[in-house]
Amino acid sequence: QVQLVESGGGLVQPGGSLTLSCAASGFTFSVYDMSWYRQAPGKESDLVAAITNTGGRTNYADSVKGRFTISRDNAKKTVYLQMNSLKPEDTAVYYCNARRIVGTGNYWGQGTQVTVSS
Repeated sequence: QVQLVESGGGLVQPGGSLTLSCAASGFTFSVYDMSWYRQAPGKESDLVAAITNTGGRTNYADSVKGRFTISRDNAKKTVYLQMNSLKPEDTAVYYCNARRIVGTGNYWGQGTQVTVSS
């Protein structure tokens, strides 16, 4: 059974930090690129950050460059999103995505709410 379970969301003040985790199970984690997406109320889902299956390359949305860091631990089958200098506009539900590097396989987590507010 494939599962992606996000955790670490919550309420934080502007300028604060949070670290999101996404624990994977039920598939071969090391052959999947991993990404974080977010969806704010009334808006479409946007890519926040992505990391290749080996962790050798990362990609970030312009809005989070220099503030967010994506990383992964293939031994723990977990991907992380370190978020610093959070802004109210970062408020959204954050989703973890796994996409197989070759062939089919595209999975989503259930999402975790991040709210940035004073």
